[in-house]
Amino acid sequence: MGQRGIPIIGEIELAGWFLRAPIIAVTGTNGKSTTVRLIGSILQQSGKRAFVGGNLGIPLCEAVPKTTDSSPTPDYEFIVAEVSSFQLETIHRFRPWIAVLLNLTPDHLDRHPTHEDYRAAKQRIFENQTIQDWALINVDDPVVTRMALSARAGVCEFSLTKKVEQGVYLQGGDIRGRMHGEDFLIAPRNALPMRGDHNVANAMAAMSVGLLCGCSINDMVRALQATPTFEHALEVVREWQGITFVNDSKGTNVDATLKALHSFEEPVVLILGGKDKGGDFSQLTGSIRAKVKGVVIMGEATPIIFKALEQIKSVTLATSLTDAVSQAVAFASRGDVVLFSPACASFDMFRNYHHRGLEFKRVVGELQ
Repeated sequence: MGQRGIPIIGEIELAGWFLRAPIIAVTGTNGKSTTVRLIGSILQQSGKRAFVGGNLGIPLCEAVPKTTDSSPTPDYEFIVAEVSSFQLETIHRFRPWIAVLLNLTPDHLDRHPTHEDYRAAKQRIFENQTIQDWALINVDDPVVTRMALSARAGVCEFSLTKKVEQGVYLQGGDIRGRMHGEDFLIAPRNALPMRGDHNVANAMAAMSVGLLCGCSINDMVRALQATPTFEHALEVVREWQGITFVNDSKGTNVDATLKALHSFEEPVVLILGGKDKGGDFSQLTGSIRAKVKGVVIMGEATPIIFKALEQIKSVTLATSLTDAVSQAVAFASRGDVVLFSPACASFDMFRNYHHRGLEFKRVVGELQ
């Protein structure tokens, strides 16, 4: 079709032709779903009518106004959408009012020929923006900062490590905002329930969007304090015999698993493995040495992961998820964390990451 001059479009492009409300599109390697949900919570707490969907489950076309049926679509003020590299490959005119780029590390190399192809797909989120729009970027990620140089939109930033010109940043123990030259306190870091710096960064991205949308500080903080832990994302499943079991099935790449490991002070037993997406598992070695007392590997990528971690002594291989949990329990002691963060896709043994996480919770729930 494309060779005949007929454009090939994806679902978000089609929806974008008909959506009336401004679009807030969120992409990045990790944290997309969490950030989208946090933005939705902030907007809804602020009394703003927001659609939340996209790649995380609800198609963007569901937000397109419908006037011909008996249940017309609500008149949304904002459209909040998670968008993937696959979806961005097929855009033509898709134009977010706010384009959020959270981070970029190697992923989906089973789909994209090179990391550069993956980066180019993500960068398309800025492609159709104008000076009336916003590019919201993580300035702690040098790759993201370079990618944003192509953006014609105004730039808003968030950072865990430095003061920003416009956006939200962490200074000492405080989360602060800076908009239109005015600097102000948003909340102490410990006022938010997020575990891990990566989730604080996601929250700061969401708060930056909230400020651009005119939300009050009080409404943003209340929304974040009331937001529960999201399923399959550092979700505490059970404490059994003094061992805490954590479901991070959404950890589908090496960087996500690294961030999960860095979220715990307690000793960790790590379960990982699944369908390989071309990740460099050797990047886990340093963090495993520092934080992990045992590793259990399962799934199709087992030989690749085992070779990458050949310098790690406390590694065992499992034939199933039930076997993996059993072996993890044998490694663990009272006060430890068993972390299920696969660093792989789920499609070798499960329908998707959701199915995989549910199975982990079932197996853990049956421990006696």
